[in-house]
Amino acid sequence: MNCLFPSLSTATLRTRRSIAPKYLGLFAFTAVCTAAPAFGAERIYITYGPLEESVPVESLALFAKEGKIDSNLDGFAQYAKKSQLAEIRSALQAKAEISPVTIAQFLYTPQGEVLLERFGRVVQTKARQPGFYAIRAALILAAADPEGLTILNVLQKFPTYGIRIDIARGLGIANELTSLINRSNQTIAGVAQLSEAQAASEPAVPAAAMLQPQLAGPYTWKKSSVTLTSPNRDRTFDMDIYLPQGSPQPAPVVVISHGLGSDRISFQYLAKHLASYGFAVAVPEHSGSNAQQIQNLVTGRASEVAEPAEFVNRPLDIKDLLDYLTKVSTTDPAYQGQLDLQRVGIIGQSFGGYTALTLAGAAINFAQLDKDCQRENETWNLSLLLQCRARGLDRNQYNFADPRIKAAIAINPIVSSILGETNLSKIQIPVMVIAGSADTVAPAFLEQIQPFTWLTSLNKYLVLMINGTHFSTIEESPQSLFLPPAEAIGPEPALARRYVNGLSLAFMESYLNNKSNFRPYLEPNYALSISRNALGLRILRSLTPQQLQQFRLSPPPRIPASPPPIAPVSPVSPPPIAPVR
Repeated sequence: MNCLFPSLSTATLRTRRSIAPKYLGLFAFTAVCTAAPAFGAERIYITYGPLEESVPVESLALFAKEGKIDSNLDGFAQYAKKSQLAEIRSALQAKAEISPVTIAQFLYTPQGEVLLERFGRVVQTKARQPGFYAIRAALILAAADPEGLTILNVLQKFPTYGIRIDIARGLGIANELTSLINRSNQTIAGVAQLSEAQAASEPAVPAAAMLQPQLAGPYTWKKSSVTLTSPNRDRTFDMDIYLPQGSPQPAPVVVISHGLGSDRISFQYLAKHLASYGFAVAVPEHSGSNAQQIQNLVTGRASEVAEPAEFVNRPLDIKDLLDYLTKVSTTDPAYQGQLDLQRVGIIGQSFGGYTALTLAGAAINFAQLDKDCQRENETWNLSLLLQCRARGLDRNQYNFADPRIKAAIAINPIVSSILGETNLSKIQIPVMVIAGSADTVAPAFLEQIQPFTWLTSLNKYLVLMINGTHFSTIEESPQSLFLPPAEAIGPEPALARRYVNGLSLAFMESYLNNKSNFRPYLEPNYALSISRNALGLRILRSLTPQQLQQFRLSPPPRIPASPPPIAPVSPVSPPPIAPVR
């Protein structure tokens, strides 16, 4: 017997104790164990409408590659129209340009498992058992095969003797996934190419004049923790405050909102970094969508990942937090005169990205949700599974815009339907949207790149991390019950966090402190100069729907993550240079 584990090794599981409880069982099932020399399914039971035929996989391979229908397919072919046969053959041949690492990132996320369960109702074993684990193994192995990820290749990698599949449903799934992948790849390559073209037209920044915004600043900071009770809701949540020491006062405030299943630790690296430059940073823990909520779900104390009310509670947490800081800044000697609550920035990741953009001025869009969620059970946009939960809210006019907030950064936000074009266009403050090209949870094209074109703010930035995933910027927390596999985290997470440190600092210095000397670090040429091969970085200041359409009509060439820099760059790690304040 030859056994292949397509993800983490046993040694890795031993060293990452918080992964082991979840993944030991899964990896036992997804181990692809085959008796040499045979491998994969030999016979497929095809259901097409009222018909069911049993044919060898070899016959399908002959039909797909040569268009020949042998005696095993005669019974099926005589009932099918020529157009239907052509459609089936085309679908069997269609190749999705996706790497095994990328497909594994998708399949090992909780959202990926939800879709595998759905897919498993269509593709089953011969014994009519759901094909959950077999499908996952077959997809990863097919993506790793030189012939690439095709339906035919998946069938040939299926680790049981027989397969039962509904061809009509399978065709719809395959076509939708292939279309999304191709459209996303074209868009991401187009964004990268457009950013490089803009960078080439910008003047170079002399190396001697460059700061290093990704390095620690000159100030120390003091951390304190507070438990807040909302005055108007049955809600209690914790908050960490990072207060700079010795910096000019009063300090502007930056709030950081974590994503679903994360906590206050997830972005403490960013809080410390901003505090070292003189920003007061507040990091709340959203009690209905944090790591504890996931633990409650696993132990049966919660029925779902996040209640619909969390779409309301999260922005209200931030409002309560700002009200609390406003009060203590005038009454508590520890904070008196140290906080400027009229210069507030907000940073949020994933669900926190939604939170940030609602406070920036975008209201919940029920009309868009009603439209998009009609296809919730068919979509490959996993974030829509969460967004559609907001339909369970009372249909009130939820508008959380807060005039104290003057700048917003949304990292991997989920916004396409919950906020939609109509409401995102109402944001007028400076906005930065950060996307990862390998994000399988909130796909870059659907959730960040296209929504970026809907923004009308005069100061807006689209940041693309090439090869970045949904988890690239999140710091590992000891409170998290489960950690994603290394493949899902993606390459160079430490580099991703340095990117976020530098970009966030430059953005907040520019738009909360009006420091013009930080503007060059928000431009395409600077992003290109610090970009690295494993995890590329691109910035765009503008993008139109017409340009997105052009990317689809004229697919640009594949763009390497890090071409030769076009501007002189400073040494990688010089002594930090304190900004002029």
